[in-house]
Amino acid sequence: MDDEQQAKEKQFVEEVGILFEQTGMPRMAGRILGWLSVSDSPHQTTSDLTEALMASKGSISTMTRFLIRIGLIERISLLGQRHDYFCNKIGACHQLLGDSLDQTKIFRQLMECGLELTKGKAHANRQWLEEMRDMYVFMEREFPALVERFKKERTEVLK
Repeated sequence: MDDEQQAKEKQFVEEVGILFEQTGMPRMAGRILGWLSVSDSPHQTTSDLTEALMASKGSISTMTRFLIRIGLIERISLLGQRHDYFCNKIGACHQLLGDSLDQTKIFRQLMECGLELTKGKAHANRQWLEEMRDMYVFMEREFPALVERFKKERTEVLK
């Protein structure tokens, strides 16, 4: 692999890390996910990740556990190998979509609770709560159809 390709891969890994950080997740988790997505090998050991990302073993260990817990990667073992390996989890997008729908419902319920607490009050916070609740109601209603469309399109692509 040439230097230009390596530089582009490193930049991608850093950008995934920054995106994770901007969404409230650990940057290192994003860097691991980014590296697993573009590395030549479909699976990596802790040592591989430590070397590629110039990170501590403890950081890699903590963040791989985090990524496993949220369903983005998985730990696998290979026959005849003494090490565990990590790889991107196929089907993770379906898990993320389900989680997003669950979170949408929770946010809608919180906004409804806030509206109940501000009942009879006429201030800007109530208007904000109504707008947020309405958006979550819309998302909760429309999201399942969007997920089904995605699944259908994905199935057709794989044919």
